[in-house]
Amino acid sequence: MKTLVLGASGATGKLLVSQLHALNTKVKVLVRPTSNIPEAWETQSHIEIIRTELHELNLEKMAEHLQDCDAVASCLGHNLTWKGIYGKPRRLVRDAVKLACDAIIYNKPKTRKKFILMNTTGNRNRDLNEAIGIGNRIVIALLRLLLPPHPDNEQAAEHLRLSIGQNHDHIEWVAVRPDGLIDLQEVSEYNLHPSPIRNPIFNAGITARINVAHFMSRLISDKAIWDKWKGKMPVIYNAD
Repeated sequence: MKTLVLGASGATGKLLVSQLHALNTKVKVLVRPTSNIPEAWETQSHIEIIRTELHELNLEKMAEHLQDCDAVASCLGHNLTWKGIYGKPRRLVRDAVKLACDAIIYNKPKTRKKFILMNTTGNRNRDLNEAIGIGNRIVIALLRLLLPPHPDNEQAAEHLRLSIGQNHDHIEWVAVRPDGLIDLQEVSEYNLHPSPIRNPIFNAGITARINVAHFMSRLISDKAIWDKWKGKMPVIYNAD
């Protein structure tokens, strides 16, 4: 089993690589040439480092990187700076998801590949017709207008939900939706739900990044967990 991790230099991406490495899973990380990554990665035989600008990759090159991979995990996000939020590429996550999916299809693998996307509770699962109040609708409409990362996250998940769907020949997927992200040093107990059980705008819960990484790694390594959640958008909260 080998997994390509996108956004591996980010706060959750680094934790996911560590979780996968702990499971003796081979990992291929795709990071910017200037990204800061743990020095230990350079000497780990299970970790292959590819330094490149994601938005500069063409279909053939991405297909080459994915040729020997069984799964793709995206922890991509926008840096919380003016340039990161309003600069280009504004559809970083959506474009990366589309490119990786297109590359998998281009390779025509004999078995379906897993795609795990780190998403957000601010994006509802339209397959389940999740209820949303008028207050939430107003806030989300403003987020779409004023904060480009929000529609980027929505469109990335929609590509999996609509363009890949439930019965694709080459790809199966899960979109993991954490609530308010916090940092913890160790994995703690967490709960999974098909839909939010709290209001993500006005009464958000909390989710540790390391718990998100733990769940994503289990989706990759544990067939029973994957079969339970594939084609779905589970919500993850820290246990009370």
